[in-house]
Amino acid sequence: MEPLLPPELVLRRDALPGGWSDEELTARLRRGELTRLRPGAYLTDPSSLDAVARHRHLLVATVAALRRPAVVSHQSAAVLWGLPLWGVSLDRVHVTRRPPASSEVSRYLRCHAVRLRDDEVSTVDGVAVTTPARTVLDLALTLAAEPAVVVLDAAVRLGRVRREDLLHRLDRAGRVPGSRRAGRAIAFADGRSESVGESRSRVLLQRLGLPPSSLQLPVRAADGLLLGRADFGWEEERVLGEFDGRVKYGRLLRPGQEPGDVVFEEKRREDALRDEGWGVVRWTWSDLTVGVLGPRVRRALERGWRRSS
Repeated sequence: MEPLLPPELVLRRDALPGGWSDEELTARLRRGELTRLRPGAYLTDPSSLDAVARHRHLLVATVAALRRPAVVSHQSAAVLWGLPLWGVSLDRVHVTRRPPASSEVSRYLRCHAVRLRDDEVSTVDGVAVTTPARTVLDLALTLAAEPAVVVLDAAVRLGRVRREDLLHRLDRAGRVPGSRRAGRAIAFADGRSESVGESRSRVLLQRLGLPPSSLQLPVRAADGLLLGRADFGWEEERVLGEFDGRVKYGRLLRPGQEPGDVVFEEKRREDALRDEGWGVVRWTWSDLTVGVLGPRVRRALERGWRRSS
């Protein structure tokens, strides 16, 4: 089965039989109507593509150019499955071939030569790809803790994998490079993290020795009224933590609402939480560093200790 071609992608092998010539392709490149993605593959509108969408196009073009069959894997498989990635290079398409094939790296391709069972292979849009479980296990074995937890949290939250199944698969794989690090990342994974920012926050808070006692903590007034749900909760200190991504308010807008309306509602909610004795600490993408997040959360926890003493 041939991969489904996105409309923005032009492959030379299809364009020539369709009536185009190499001279016309070259002329369109010169006029800026096409942009070269890789040899034999062009994009009609690259400015509309983010890094993930561009990688998906590169993936389709690279798979179409393979001379020997391979299974899309690792971060490329995560892109096909719609799993979020952070801190992961998307410059090359990752595929896996079974031994006796050998590993190889080129400008656009990274080929892994490892064992791959038939039940670890699926298909997405006509492309052979590792299953979600095999995909996230491969990433847990090869990525650092923070990017690994980002994709693991999302896969668990979306119901693509179960943490217990991943640990079983890892145990069955035996002692392979990265297995200890992968085991720690899988054990730490939590589907209650609802975004990349929340997953990164969890990793950093754990590293700082400030792990929250609860995630997605519902907070109620004394009369039982639900005041809201906090991303992170330190219940003993009565402190709530909120990661605010820049797109958050856009997602929260109801028909007819302006961003300022949402900000006002959020301020009222925070005032109600403070009236019930909760402290609130917020942070954004730029605050996700040891030097910023650590002191900010510690100050909030210290204020909480003073309130409760």
